[in-house]
Amino acid sequence: MTNAFADMLQSHDVILADGATGTNLFNMGLQSGDAPELWNTDEPAKITALYQGSVDAGSDMFLTNTFGGTSARLKLHDAQDRVRELSRVGAELGRNVADKAGRKIIVAGSVGPTGEIMEPVGSLSHAAAVEMFHEQAEGLKEGGVDILWLETISAPEEYRAAAEAFKLAGMPWAGTMSFDTAGRTMMGMTSADMVQMVEALDYPPLAFGANCGTGASDILRTVLGFAAQGTERPIISKGNAGIPKYVDGHIHYDGTPELMGHYAVMARDSGAKVIGGCCGTMPEHLRSMRAALDSTPRGDRPTLDQITDALGPFSSASDGTGDDETPERRSRGGRRRRA
Repeated sequence: MTNAFADMLQSHDVILADGATGTNLFNMGLQSGDAPELWNTDEPAKITALYQGSVDAGSDMFLTNTFGGTSARLKLHDAQDRVRELSRVGAELGRNVADKAGRKIIVAGSVGPTGEIMEPVGSLSHAAAVEMFHEQAEGLKEGGVDILWLETISAPEEYRAAAEAFKLAGMPWAGTMSFDTAGRTMMGMTSADMVQMVEALDYPPLAFGANCGTGASDILRTVLGFAAQGTERPIISKGNAGIPKYVDGHIHYDGTPELMGHYAVMARDSGAKVIGGCCGTMPEHLRSMRAALDSTPRGDRPTLDQITDALGPFSSASDGTGDDETPERRSRGGRRRRA
C-alpha cells in the first residue's frame, strides 16, 4: 500500500514522532477528568497549538487529539453520539497545521483502547469492538489523516479488532501496545508475542511497536525484544519522559530533554524506525531528540548495561520473556540522572 507514511518510511532514516497529548493539554488548562476530545470543538486554538508545538520542535508527524474517541470512552462524558464529529474535527485541525508546515508532516489519527474488557474475560464482543473502532476510523478518515494510529493497547483481542475495523475503513495503520507490567502488557503479552501476532494479521500495520509503559529504559528493552525476533516491519518507540512522580499534588515526569535525546539515539540504534515520546514529553524534549538524532551517527545496538548507564535502571528484573538473570543485576543500581 502506498501512502504518505509509507513514503516517509522509505525516504527518512528515522521518523521523529510527537510527544505527550495529555501532559501538554493539562498545561493549557485541561482539568483532570475532562475529555480532551471535547476541546477539538470547544478549544480549537489550543489543539492547533498542541499540534504546532510538535511541528515547530522538529517532529515529522503528530497524533491527533482523539485518543479517547470511541463511543465507550466518550459515553463517560455523555458524548457517545459525537464519535465521528470529534474525530473528524481533531483530524481537520491537524490537517490544517500539517498543510501549512512547509515540509511533509504526517497526520496520524490516534485511536486508543475502548476502556472495556473483551470476551471471554469481559463483556465486550469482537463485533462490538470492531464497530466502535470502525466508527472512529471513519471520522478520522473524513478529517484527512494520513494513517490511523492505534496506541496503548494491552489485549491482543482488541488489537485484532482494530485491525479488522481499519481494513473496513480502507485505511493504512500503525499500532503500539503498552508493556507496563514487568515487561509485559497488562494482559500478559510479551514483545515476542506481539511480533508473532502482528505478522499473522490479515491486515497488518505498516509499523508496530510500543508506547507509554514505564520509563525510557524499559521501552528500549522492549524494542530490543522486537528486533530480536528478526522482523523486517518498521518498529515504533514512543516512551515516557522518565518516571512519573507526584510533586505538589501533580504528576511530574523526571526525564530531562538531555535524557530524552540519549533515549532517541538509543531507540534508533536498538532498531526503532519511528521514535517519539509519550507521557511527560514536551516540545523541549522533542527539540533535544531532533538535535540528537540529527547530530549523532548511527552506532551499534546498545547493551542492557549501556541503556541503564545512560537512562537509569529498569523498573522490573525481567523483560517478561523469562530470561531475567542479567536484567536483574542491572536493575539494582541507583538511577543515573543527566541534567
